[in-house]
Amino acid sequence: MTEIPCSQCPLRALPLFTLFTGWAFRFKTLSDGRRQILNFLLPGDFIGVQQKMAEASPHGVDALSDLSLCTFQRDALWALHRAAPSIGFDITWLAAHEESLVDDNLLSVGRRSAEERIATLLILLFKRAAAVMPQGGADGVPFPLTQQHIADGLGLSLVHTNKTLRKLERRGLHHIEGGRLYLRDTRALVRLADLYGDGKPSPRPLI
Repeated sequence: MTEIPCSQCPLRALPLFTLFTGWAFRFKTLSDGRRQILNFLLPGDFIGVQQKMAEASPHGVDALSDLSLCTFQRDALWALHRAAPSIGFDITWLAAHEESLVDDNLLSVGRRSAEERIATLLILLFKRAAAVMPQGGADGVPFPLTQQHIADGLGLSLVHTNKTLRKLERRGLHHIEGGRLYLRDTRALVRLADLYGDGKPSPRPLI
């Protein structure tokens, strides 16, 4: 396992790895500097499959906090599939899970209102973070995102993001303080987000 401070994290150079601790995100940037965050990466996520399938990385990955990573050699993915089919299945599961997250983000950007987009992001990130915490997020979960990250992930302006976050907080739905996210009314957020089910993540493998 490798521990990498956020300021020194060379994620673009790592082909495959499991994120054990810390937060990061995948993104693409247009030539004029506009950035779209594709999805946020939390402990347990397996990163680099998209890069493995192409000659060059189709996206960038940046750290939101200090990270602990388990790295794999470039050819380890195929060796794992041949030598350990059960692990290969787990990798496929994780890739499908990431695709479902990206699909939901596409739904948010394409069809949800600003309030619905932010409600969806908050509830899903909270559930994902709480799932890997001993107390299940009873005292909030880490939340290293800035409002700019939220805006870039949801296709909103920074001003609109700020206004919408404050509006939802005034309604008593959530609170962000000291780098932590607290959900005040989870059911109301789920209804607002119009999520399938309650947004609770499925049990997941760890590679």
